[in-house]
Amino acid sequence: MMLARHVSTDEDHRWSAEGREVERARQQDQANRAAITVAGHSTDAVECRELLEMLGLEPESVRPDSASPAN
Repeated sequence: MMLARHVSTDEDHRWSAEGREVERARQQDQANRAAITVAGHSTDAVECRELLEMLGLEPESVRPDSASPAN
C-alpha cells in the first residue's frame, strides 16, 4: 500500500503565517479587554497589577488603548 505524501507549497506557508498573525492579534485583543475589565474593578494600581499577574498578563505587554470598544 502506498501512502500519499503532502507537499507543502509557498501558499500553504503563507496561509499558516497569516493564520498565526490573526490568532496573535485575537489573543492581544483578548488580553487588552481583560486588562480594561480588571482595571475597572480594581481598587488601586497595586491590586490591578496583582490581578493582571494572576491572569498571566504582564501589565507592560497589555495595551488597553488599542482594545476594541465593547458593544
